[in-house]
Amino acid sequence: MSRRPNTSRRLADAGSIPFISAFHPKSRPSPLLSIGLVVVGALLIIGYLYHGSGGAVDAFSRHEGGVSCTSELQRALPILQKAYGDSMQKVLHVGPDACSVVSTLLKKEGTEAWGVEPYELDETDETCKSLVYKGIVRVADIKFPLPYRSNSFSLVIVSDAVDYLSPKYLNKTLPELARVAADGLIVLSGYPGQQRAKVAELSKFGRPAKLRSSSWWVRFFTQSSLEENEVAIKKFEQAASKRSYQPACQIFHLKPLH
Repeated sequence: MSRRPNTSRRLADAGSIPFISAFHPKSRPSPLLSIGLVVVGALLIIGYLYHGSGGAVDAFSRHEGGVSCTSELQRALPILQKAYGDSMQKVLHVGPDACSVVSTLLKKEGTEAWGVEPYELDETDETCKSLVYKGIVRVADIKFPLPYRSNSFSLVIVSDAVDYLSPKYLNKTLPELARVAADGLIVLSGYPGQQRAKVAELSKFGRPAKLRSSSWWVRFFTQSSLEENEVAIKKFEQAASKRSYQPACQIFHLKPLH
């Protein structure tokens, strides 16, 4: 299981920087000195933002106001492909923006991909309309059984969707997702206290996101007879380490149901 501490940092404002507040109120620093201070400050901020590529800053820069685990999945796909190898050849993605994820997966030679959009589709581009028309992406309520046979896909990846389900429905949905996966189930979920990307949550999802701790998820997996995939976890962590990748969402690797 990959975890990343949910930390936040606040940059100090100009008034709290000692060498700025130290100027005598009657003294007027030269324009060149003022410009120099501004440039130095800007460089320090830029360095802070780009330090440690793959951190949560990237996720927030892509979604002003919050984090989307589906977008985080797009960033994690190369790591997942490295960790899962041939198991990434037949993938089902379940979550918002399924068309975007499926389109990315289909660009990989030898990869088959399908998607389930658990909520209504918003404005769709021509590519998404084509995927829906061909039946590659479909809209389906994941609180009910999926229209697929057991082990239909090598790997099932779900992002964001589970954060909007109550335990009552999670008890049915996650085992159902694991049922159609031959090699494993990957779950991306937000960190507690994390601000989500701005969406019309109540109108689209019916309820605000419930962001749960990793310990809550582990207990839930155990109670639902879902076992974490230690081999996949280790391979993912090794691949992530080589690329200095730090996920902005929790990523859980589960074994399939057999």
